[in-house]
Amino acid sequence: MKVLPGTLYTAEQTRLLDKTAIDVAGIPGFTLMKRAGRAVFAEILRRWPDIKCISILCGGGNNGGDGFVVACLARQKGLSVQARYVGDEQFAANLRGEARDAWLWASGEGVCFLPFDETEPLEGAVVVDALLGTGLKGTVRGDYSLAIRKINRQSNPVVSVDIPSGLCADSGRILGSSVNADVTLTFIGLKQGLFMHQAVEMVGDLVFDGLHIPESVYEQVSVNAFRLGVDDVAECLPPRKRNSHKGTYGHLLIVGGDHGMGGAAIMAAEAALSSGAGKVTLATRSEHVSAALSRCPEVMVKAVDSGAELHPLLEQADVVVFGPGLGQRAWADQMLQAVWESKLPVVVDADGLNILLSKGRIHQLKRKHWVLTPHPGEAARLLGITTEHLQQDRIESLQQLQQLCDGTVVLKGAGTLITDGDVLHLCSAGNPGMATGGMGDVLSGVIGALMAQQLSPVDAARVGVYAHSAAADICASEHGERGLRATELIPIIRCVLNGKEWLV
Repeated sequence: MKVLPGTLYTAEQTRLLDKTAIDVAGIPGFTLMKRAGRAVFAEILRRWPDIKCISILCGGGNNGGDGFVVACLARQKGLSVQARYVGDEQFAANLRGEARDAWLWASGEGVCFLPFDETEPLEGAVVVDALLGTGLKGTVRGDYSLAIRKINRQSNPVVSVDIPSGLCADSGRILGSSVNADVTLTFIGLKQGLFMHQAVEMVGDLVFDGLHIPESVYEQVSVNAFRLGVDDVAECLPPRKRNSHKGTYGHLLIVGGDHGMGGAAIMAAEAALSSGAGKVTLATRSEHVSAALSRCPEVMVKAVDSGAELHPLLEQADVVVFGPGLGQRAWADQMLQAVWESKLPVVVDADGLNILLSKGRIHQLKRKHWVLTPHPGEAARLLGITTEHLQQDRIESLQQLQQLCDGTVVLKGAGTLITDGDVLHLCSAGNPGMATGGMGDVLSGVIGALMAQQLSPVDAARVGVYAHSAAADICASEHGERGLRATELIPIIRCVLNGKEWLV
């Protein structure tokens, strides 16, 4: 299977690519449509080479036109084709442009198109969803909703053309109802919505085909969204110089671990050491000192009971991770005050975020050299909206949060997003096994360690998020998602950051 590209596009940008390919590169629109249909049919034959019958459900736009091509190719191959369209008796007369050309071509080859009937069984061993494309804006209604429900109720594999019908190509939100695909073959540009929110449950295996569009076309459409991958690690973490010493790679201070919550801070400290920080100090409650030293003797552990006791440690540090196991009591408030007075670069996670809210210190968020790492619930509280509202458009919510805090923001969740107000980075790695305690603590330690090694906040965030998620995927591939523990990731993160994933 081809490796997916790293550049992400909005629906509008993808349409501009298509238009540029036609108007500037001189590729006829019907040629692009036939290429798309051929790519879908080739993928079907690759996966199900013995297929005898195929069902294809088409809409009236270009997505339906791709479906008409698939139907024609299947007919030419000798397959039994059940081709159905969603629309009234004027469906064919209302077709325009390339979609009409595809309809006439397929009809001329003997494909019999009939209107969709909710009561008719879908007979194909594979069902092709070519109902709705990236232009969908409102809620799916009427016969389209019935057709989607029909597809989802049958048991045979489903292949969606370009995007599962009913998904928003920009946000990954289900617009009323959506096809639950086994395979999605998307064209020209990767749609950013395919990697986030509800889309991750609906896309299935994602396959990309650029339809042989020349690079010159892509150069004419500006983009600012990218998928994270191993190249980000290589770009930001070159080989270390042979004359390095521990001072070369920074001193990270981790502040957290109130009474009964020492594990979070200890995990962050251990993750920071495995991620390459030269020195790591953990400022925590005295009751956790022995446990931290037993777990990770390389960490310098200091018992801190007040803000005054934290100041000397802050004077020695280059970067601070603030929040793991911090709690929201008076001790946490003292730690917050000391950290903010220091003006050091800081990674804020978990209770660090919560105490900013609970103490009414939202006005303190304007800070350039810091990384904020909320999950959707925390981000929603920072913005004063509901989690459901935030998830409806994660990218817009991320941008609002970045404008609020003026730093780098990591919005965790399905399709973790990172921005510093300029470029958008999306992490498509990761798995449901990560939905367990301690994962965020480990991530904060990784990002803090990378900042201590003089990576910019946004570079530390994007590399840290990718290494964390990739490590989780490696662990899950070996032992499964269920029961995945945050500490299992730590040695694997080290391998990923060193470009040694193949050793695992």
